[in-house]
Amino acid sequence: MADCVFCKIRDGQIPSVKVYEDDKTFCIMDINPLNRGHCLVITKVHAATLFESKGDDLAAAIATARRVARGALKPDGLNLLQANGAAAFQSVPHFHLHLIPRFANDGKGFDWPQVLGDRAELAKTGEALRAAVAAEATAKPIAAGEGTGS
Repeated sequence: MADCVFCKIRDGQIPSVKVYEDDKTFCIMDINPLNRGHCLVITKVHAATLFESKGDDLAAAIATARRVARGALKPDGLNLLQANGAAAFQSVPHFHLHLIPRFANDGKGFDWPQVLGDRAELAKTGEALRAAVAAEATAKPIAAGEGTGS
């Protein structure tokens, strides 16, 4: 995509500090790090969110995240963060994972108050999700050329 900052980084049009690259992904240092070692795993194929991404690209991103996370920093913990859409605070509309090394007493927060959910609402929402997943699993795959407008 011509105006995507991550596509421009992928294509060498914008500089970055590259950590890793393979045929499906690349990993760069985040220019606004939450902690030392905060980096981004980005799919090479442009897809705005998880929902538009292909399964093999997502699998490759997780494999890259695992490889990079085992790196030299040896953090006490790791936050793996992925946002989809403006409501989730996704700032660049290109699928990416944040790898945020965490260290004991680093003073950074990532918590929210635990509020017990309403059991009836949990059951209702769970059933709706199960039905949607089941419908997707049994849906007829779209043949090449169908639904593409071509």
